[in-house]
Amino acid sequence: MTAVERCDVCIVGAGIAGLNALFTTSQYLSPGERVILLDRRHRAGGMWVDTYDYVRLHQPHPFFTVGDIGWTLSAEPSHLATKQEVLAHFDHCLDVLRQRIAIDEYYGWTIQSDTEADGVVRVQCRSDDGRSMVVEAKRLIKAIASDVEPNDPLPVSSTSVHSMSPNYCDMRSGDIDASDTPVWVIGSGKTAMDTAYALITRHPGREVNLLAGSGTYFAHRDRLFPTGGRRWWGGVTFNAFVDEVTQLFDGTNEEDVARRWRERCGVWVTPSTGNFLIGLLSTAERDAIADGLNDIVMDHFVDAVDRDGRTELQLRSGAVREIDPDSWIVNCTGYLLKRSQPYEPYTSPSGRVLSLNARAATLHLTTYMGYFLPHLMFTDQLTEVPLYELDMMELRRKCNAAFPHTIMTLALHNLSLMTDVLPTKVFRDCGLDIARWYPVPRQLVGTALFLATHHRRRPHLQRTLDTVAQRFDVHCAPLGRQRTPIQPVTTPAAGRADRG
Repeated sequence: MTAVERCDVCIVGAGIAGLNALFTTSQYLSPGERVILLDRRHRAGGMWVDTYDYVRLHQPHPFFTVGDIGWTLSAEPSHLATKQEVLAHFDHCLDVLRQRIAIDEYYGWTIQSDTEADGVVRVQCRSDDGRSMVVEAKRLIKAIASDVEPNDPLPVSSTSVHSMSPNYCDMRSGDIDASDTPVWVIGSGKTAMDTAYALITRHPGREVNLLAGSGTYFAHRDRLFPTGGRRWWGGVTFNAFVDEVTQLFDGTNEEDVARRWRERCGVWVTPSTGNFLIGLLSTAERDAIADGLNDIVMDHFVDAVDRDGRTELQLRSGAVREIDPDSWIVNCTGYLLKRSQPYEPYTSPSGRVLSLNARAATLHLTTYMGYFLPHLMFTDQLTEVPLYELDMMELRRKCNAAFPHTIMTLALHNLSLMTDVLPTKVFRDCGLDIARWYPVPRQLVGTALFLATHHRRRPHLQRTLDTVAQRFDVHCAPLGRQRTPIQPVTTPAAGRADRG
């Protein structure tokens, strides 16, 4: 038999996006109204439940939060929180929200479908032990976001190497920790940097190599988040960073913009830098990794094979690299925007269903979408404000170089629209705002500049987004100007030709 549960709001997803949606929901519900929170995992925390144990939050932890709920962790704001510290903070945030509204939590449940009729959204769900449930809600928020899953080890033909993934093998323990044979880290993003750093700092002198693909550069943490007195006069605020990038970017000049900002606010380990996903790295981390690496190979992994008594890496360029038997191949190719998802608009025509997903992104991070878009939903403006939505997965597949500049442009444009219709309190209560790293006078200068210029800058932002849409044939438009039909993104098969 299928159980039926009724509520005022159903939220699917208990990661940071879903918890921010829950926070915003708590601002609008009356006593006695009920929220049902569903998640396929067995606790709140989203991707942080599954991620590798040595991961560190790459931004200052106070701004990785839910609404304006402060951390209870006694640490300097610049502390890079561990996985367990992040999960403990999520638990604390849920405890705070349980005191504000009635929340029924269902973990181990996956949404199967949702339909809308007569002012009611029916959500069909299934538990991982086979039970069925229908949730009837007045509003539904699908905060599945990027739906990140752990990386599997790379498939290899060789029987002489050990292929693994950080999600299934802690670099600081077990067989890989006890071994002294070489390690090949596949990838050059944040996971690769975390993995190389963990290996190098734990066993200085061990051979660690980076198969870096096209390379990655990072935002310079020391410049975006200076410490001490430099917070008053030094560094580059993230708002200023975004403001200047979006003024320069016109939808056609991504290489020029990347070159300018890589030199001013970038830091990198690899000789070339074909990727930027707004990750952060410090000079100290960069130097420790660069000094500890044995070799950096700018190519992509295809396979590891045994041939004529030797073990070889086969690379996309056609090159072959001989490696030691018993080497370790660690899949650090990244997690975000890898799983194919069907397109779904960020709102249904009635405004009763809100979907936070990468195929219809409205802000640069789903965390911010989870906080701001429910405010539009509960004030009945979700279908009225002409937000642009961007198919981030398709754009990244077609032009990775334009991707970061476009999502910054998208965020600034849509925040400009929201500023016109949402109360100032909504922005004041947003603890996610990393501009708060700086003293209040610098924050006020940034706010005043945005308020004075965002109306006259909006046409440029719109032209840039329209140019990206036309140039790359990707969906990037307000809902009223959808590109039809929107084709599904096809991701590479789980073979060996697109690794690294």
